Amino acid sequence: MLRWILGGREAQGTVEKSAALFIGEEQPKNCFTEMQVLKGHFDIVRFLVQIDDLRFASAGDDSQVLIWNVETGECLFALRGHTQQITAMTSYTFVRGRNAHTALITASSDRTLSLWDPDSGHRVQNISDLQSSVKCLLVLDRLDVWLSGGNELCVWNREFELQCKTVHHSDAGISAMVELPKNFIAAAMDKEIVIFKLNLSGSDIAVMAMRHLADHQDTIHSLININGDLFASGSHIGELIVWDSVDWTIQAYEHILWEEPAGDSQSEVKLTHQKQIERSIQHMSSDGEYIVAAVGSGLYVYNVLMKSVVAYRKIAHDSNVLHTMLQEDGRLMSCSEDGSVRMWELQDLPLPAEPASSGFFGMFGTFGRSSKQTGPPAKKIPEVPSLRSLELIGDLIGHSGAVQMFLSFKEKGLVTCSTDHLLIVWKDGELQSQLRSLAVFRKLEENQEL
Repeated sequence: MLRWILGGREAQGTVEKSAALFIGEEQPKNCFTEMQVLKGHFDIVRFLVQIDDLRFASAGDDSQVLIWNVETGECLFALRGHTQQITAMTSYTFVRGRNAHTALITASSDRTLSLWDPDSGHRVQNISDLQSSVKCLLVLDRLDVWLSGGNELCVWNREFELQCKTVHHSDAGISAMVELPKNFIAAAMDKEIVIFKLNLSGSDIAVMAMRHLADHQDTIHSLININGDLFASGSHIGELIVWDSVDWTIQAYEHILWEEPAGDSQSEVKLTHQKQIERSIQHMSSDGEYIVAAVGSGLYVYNVLMKSVVAYRKIAHDSNVLHTMLQEDGRLMSCSEDGSVRMWELQDLPLPAEPASSGFFGMFGTFGRSSKQTGPPAKKIPEVPSLRSLELIGDLIGHSGAVQMFLSFKEKGLVTCSTDHLLIVWKDGELQSQLRSLAVFRKLEENQEL
């Protein structure tokens, strides 16, 4: 168990918080200097799904799905048909003739599943006789099927025909799923991970539970694929477990505890519930080598190959972090209930300075001094090899509510959604200025030719 003793003194916590929360207006490494606000939803927006290089879909508690162009900010279609909030959404790409076509699958609290054509805005299929609401969706491209998870795990084909299902009687149901090798599926159910096997026999598919992994002590909030060999899960009490994708054994176990400063017993009792909230792993993302975990209001970066922590920041936001993303060049992003989107960079820590010699006059300071310490020993942060710092390099302020998630279109911009019912497209201001200048020059050339 890795136990982080952070902020043993109030001054340390204050310094860390001020360093994380105040960056100033000068942000030379932050390219997102332009923003475009997109309006269309009238309730919380929770989901963003990329359709292609130019389009994305947004959905949330107002029961509608909106299709947008990320370059122009135009709303292309409003997909209406659900009567309650959207609980899950994913894209589904398949080959039609010689061309690849991408559709959208949505699930709602009204216990329906819908298949949408984003090119026409029409609902192609709809299923309304589900036993419970669907909480998660998973597309298996290799098998050309997709799965829905709730109180039951269902396997569907491209035509929205039910192939098989397995019923569970847990109140929590299936909250997340990931694909494993050899037709296996890992599903998070309360404190357990259940391994399912899809058995194929001709055109028939059957699903059955193979193993229950009960190593977590509390509810699992996040389940992700790391690479073809590993997957990871994170729980409400800060347990991060890395699993082997083939034999489902534990490859690494970390228990992330943000320690509070020592105090009287009364304050410790008051902080009990707060501690549990602050160390909850709400979201994880991975690039195959690193995992970044949203732990309460902090961030934790773990190297899967080295099985060691790379960097951490106990207070990265004012409130719980809801979504994370690893980028290239040692950078990552996070968004929070506090309404901000933050950009971070992994930086090497400076080498520790050698202690200065006391010199000749230091000799006199030892006369008459007791060899016993006059105060308690200083509390040290554990020494971790190759530990790096996580430095704030950008702060995107535009939303007035909790930012639920974001979606990167690389040079075209970054899309965020929030409880304030808005979407914001953040763009590279310098690049946009160059594109506008280029458009003006082209227009002038066209006018001269005329």
